[in-house]
This record gives sequence, C-alpha cells and structure tokens, in this order.
Amino acid sequence: MTNIIEITGLTKTYSKLTALQDLNLTIQRGEVFGFIGPNGAGKTTTMRILTTLLKQTSGEAFIGGYSVAENPNEVRRLIGYMPDFFGVYEDMKVWEYLDFFAACYEVPFHQRRGMIGDLLDLVDLGHKRDAFVESLSRGMKQRLCLARTLAHDPQVLILDEPASGLDPRARIEMRELLRELQGMGKTIFFSSHILSEVADICTSIGIMEAGKLVAYGNLEEMRRQLQVHRLIQVRLLGATEPLKERLLHVPLVQSVTDGTAVELTPDIVRFDFTGDDMELSHLLRDLIQEGLPIISFSEEMGDLEDVFMHATRGIVN
Repeated sequence: MTNIIEITGLTKTYSKLTALQDLNLTIQRGEVFGFIGPNGAGKTTTMRILTTLLKQTSGEAFIGGYSVAENPNEVRRLIGYMPDFFGVYEDMKVWEYLDFFAACYEVPFHQRRGMIGDLLDLVDLGHKRDAFVESLSRGMKQRLCLARTLAHDPQVLILDEPASGLDPRARIEMRELLRELQGMGKTIFFSSHILSEVADICTSIGIMEAGKLVAYGNLEEMRRQLQVHRLIQVRLLGATEPLKERLLHVPLVQSVTDGTAVELTPDIVRFDFTGDDMELSHLLRDLIQEGLPIISFSEEMGDLEDVFMHATRGIVN
C-alpha cells in the first residue's frame, strides 16, 4: 500500500492558543482511519486544514502527493468532505440537491442523471428521489450529505462526526455504508465520539488530546504501546483459594478477585498483571509446576475505551 495522506509537523496557533501541535501522521490508501478525542482536542482543526479550509501555522500536509497549502484545487478534486454541521436547501428535492453539487464539481450534464441514481441507491435513498430535502429524517439527511461528498468520485472521504446525533439504527446504517465505501476502495478519514463503533470499523486509530496525537495504530498495537492494564483470567479445577493466596505474593500482581465478583463462575480467578509476556509466561510455568490444577489461562483484552482513558490520562491543556 502507498500513503495517500501524509502530515508532518502540522501546527495551528491562534494568538496564545495552540489548537494543533506538531502532528505527524501517515494514512495508507484504502484505510479507514478513526480520529478520536474530546471536544477541543484538535480533530476538526486537522480536518479543516486537510480540506484546504484553514491554513496551518507551520508544518505540511499532503493528499495524493499534493500540498494542501500550495495545491488546494488538486486536493479538492481528490477529497469529499462532510462537515459536522451541514446545510440543506429549502424547496429543493433530493435529486436536485445532488444535481446542484454535481454541477459545482463540473460533472457534465449528460452524466449527472445516471450518477444521481447510483448515489441514491448506494445510500438507500432511491425511494426519496423526489422528496424535499427538508422532509427527510436526520439519518436520511446524513446519508444524503455523504452522497453529496461522492458526487465527483473522490479518492479520500473526510468525515467529521458522520454519526453525530443519529439513533442506534441510523448509526448501524451509517457504519455499514462506510464499510461498503471501503470495499469500493475509498480511503476514509473520520472523527467520532462513539468509541465502540470506531473500534468496530477502523483499520487504524489516532487519539488526540490538547492538540497532540497521543496514540496511533491499530487497536492491538495501541494496547501494547500504552500497556493498558493486563487482566488475566484463570479457570481452575477445584478450590480457588490456593491460587489466590499464591498470587498475593507475586510482586507483578496488583489485585486478585474471584469470578463471582464480576458475575463469572466461582472456579475463575482474575488478577491485574503489570509484567510483560515473558514474565507472564514464567508465572504460568511456576503455577503449573506447583501443582495448581489450571484448566485455562488467558488475557482479557481492554476495549477502545480502556485505551482512550489510558492515553489521555494526565494530559492537560
């Protein structure tokens, strides 16, 4: 794969406020990149710079090899941008809305009719072709706005909170639509506050806090990078007390509980472990050699919320 988005040292300051500080990031063609962080973390600032709507103070950003600062027209042909708040036009039908934006992108008139039908089918709005935009539900308007960003067949989609304000069903529909667009070869860069859905769809994730990128990679890489607490689950044959007593004397073990404390079966013991893989392997070897009747020994992996809280802990503006 080749990099389609390259960001080096990207910084944006407003007087004494630093909205974005020394951001370095590369995204490969065909990736679905999730950009997460609290409000004011620098996500929207980054996206506005990438979409040529805002000038950076320093640093560089390239999309498809074109500088967003020096070659804005070329960049705009490569991207489709869906902002967190989008305008719709009163007294305009759905097909007219898409036709208007296709014309803005200089799509020839003879191509627009077929393209509009294809886009409406893609976002499952074909039955609303002649409806007025204002009559659509919020979820339908979100999908229509996404269709608008596809009017010129861009390589990269930059979506700011595409599932914001949607009900659960509409969020599922949006997630499936993003998967379909990925299957079509689009590169998707989107921000979200819905951590579980980011983890479910993204090939890579970046966590922002106070204008800084504090973690980057796929979820497994970030779990290892951030050393999120390792929660080990052990299932035994027989009484669990001997194992719990033994673990209390292991320096790398922080706490020990049995399964009943978290609604698991009473033959399970759970403990927090602060060591690495080799140290965990040695612990398992020692427990077996001591004759403890272990049936299973596994690590419970933290979810994206664990990673996010660990990555942003202690970061201040």
